[in-house]
Amino acid sequence: MHNANWDNLRYVLAVADRGSLSAAAKTLGVNHATVLRRVAAFEEEHGGPVFEKTASGYRVLADRARVIEAAREVANAMVSVERLMDGARAPVRGVVRISSTDSLCQVVLPSFMARMQAALPELRLDYFSSNAHLDFARLQADIAVRPAERLPDELSGETNAQLTFRAYSAPSRPGGWVGMAGPLVRSAPAAWMAANVEPEAIAGGADSFVVLRELCRAGVGVAILPVYLGEGVPGLVARPELMADIRVPVWVASYTELRDVPRIRIVREHLLAHLAEQADLLGGR
Repeated sequence: MHNANWDNLRYVLAVADRGSLSAAAKTLGVNHATVLRRVAAFEEEHGGPVFEKTASGYRVLADRARVIEAAREVANAMVSVERLMDGARAPVRGVVRISSTDSLCQVVLPSFMARMQAALPELRLDYFSSNAHLDFARLQADIAVRPAERLPDELSGETNAQLTFRAYSAPSRPGGWVGMAGPLVRSAPAAWMAANVEPEAIAGGADSFVVLRELCRAGVGVAILPVYLGEGVPGLVARPELMADIRVPVWVASYTELRDVPRIRIVREHLLAHLAEQADLLGGR
């Protein structure tokens, strides 16, 4: 597909996604007439209309839906090519974006950034602290550091450390349980609770283990926490009689097509070494 065809396809896809010429124009940073001209050129070259114009905007014709799906595949392929080309040219210096959970970013990873600043001063690390998985296909992060039983298919990674989860409560008031909400419902502790704790025994919840710890300290109920948030913390006691420890691998992963970009590969290797050194903290030993 030569450049003119690819450019026209971009405009068609933008109209399909945004539903109008004006919205597509705004997204692409061009004027309304340019979008109209490019869409018309695509339709003329490929034998007929793609859209039906309605009172509310542009709608993809039913028999052209597969054209739009094919366009998305082409767009994703072009992004992959551009990403690979950029990665091949990238020097070791630059920015590497790391996504991890809020508690790992607060407790385990700060010392890693300090170490990397000393070892590779031209390399900058940005942390994205979130318990939700970021969209790697859109380059919102280069590396994920995540506790999980397994990785999704589009990511490749390694693990050399395990994170232990343990039940804790306030010393004098165990109460019921505090549960997990939002992205944490996908976690191993949430799966254990779903199988072993009746819903009426759950007094409340949160989407952050840091918040769950504070609810637990306040006496709301028993919380399942990463051991680095619970062990030795005033106002918390472990409750092994309520739940056996849960151990989950901690993965260092990248989008498959980015794993050999030099700066990303180097940071990933250093992260694995750092997590291995933090094995006692992560494992609760």
